[in-house]
Amino acid sequence: MPPFNNRNLNTTDFHLPYNPQLVSRAKEFRQNPTPAEKKLWQEYLRTFRFRVLRQRPIDRFIVDFYCAALKLVIEIDGESHFTPEGRVCDQERTAVLEGYGLTVLRFTNDVVMNDFEGVCQRIEELIPPTPFKKGG
Repeated sequence: MPPFNNRNLNTTDFHLPYNPQLVSRAKEFRQNPTPAEKKLWQEYLRTFRFRVLRQRPIDRFIVDFYCAALKLVIEIDGESHFTPEGRVCDQERTAVLEGYGLTVLRFTNDVVMNDFEGVCQRIEELIPPTPFKKGG
């Protein structure tokens, strides 16, 4: 098998790196969501047309929401993300995730709570149009 960095990330046999050491922490996060995460999950992503996983370990991170079908990561950012250190960590995290061919959407807690329709609309914009079927 060729080295990981040389693999074609768009092949169907590609799997994102999964860190089993993060599983228990991810489970804790799922059991104790922030109000914004809970709102987005309960009122939109739980019944989203594509399967969405909550608090999914990818590489050395736990992403808030992950949709494999859309190659989409959705992050809900709280106060800790607005410090200089938090911004640097988020930039690195986004760069690593994008390196796997993922799209990373970030929303603040405030935006989720106060512009929920806008958040849902932004996510919907990332769904590719369904091709027309012959005879339909």
